[in-house]
Amino acid sequence: MPRPKADFEQFRPLDFRDPDEVLDEETMYTVYEVARLLQGLDPGRELDAETENVLLDWAIPWMMVNAEAFVFAEPDADDEPGYYGLA
Repeated sequence: MPRPKADFEQFRPLDFRDPDEVLDEETMYTVYEVARLLQGLDPGRELDAETENVLLDWAIPWMMVNAEAFVFAEPDADDEPGYYGLA
């Protein structure tokens, strides 16, 4: 539900970091791990499905906008996610 700006005490700019500020250049990550890292969380942290889905809603567009910065490795099995790393 929309809310009036007056309901909020302060605002922050919407700022996205560059991939090299988030990922280690020698490591490959699943999209789930990238989503956690974007939020400053440990990439192995367990999250409930609802929270994970919200984080993915932010991570996937960020990865698409920065696609030229990424490489992709096929998953080990068809039911596992692929891996992404810095190009």
